Amino acid sequence: MEISGIISAIVIGIVIGVLGRLVLPGRQRIGILLTIVVGIVAALIGSAIANALGVADTNGVDWIEWLIQIGLAALGIAALDRSRVHR
Repeated sequence: MEISGIISAIVIGIVIGVLGRLVLPGRQRIGILLTIVVGIVAALIGSAIANALGVADTNGVDWIEWLIQIGLAALGIAALDRSRVHR
């Protein structure tokens, strides 16, 4: 992977992580670095799921792929937040 691919993964991870965090109501008790990591992981897994469903490469904006990624980020952030509450 080239440096441009790494930088774009981080930028996309930030966007997906922040959008996933905005979807959740209330305050989340995880830091911005965990949000970025969850966003990057959600973007990668969401892209794989969208490829498997055949909706990853469409003309225009890939709305379904974005929704899958944001939903996965929201689930990941909620899971991390919940695990921190019980400690």
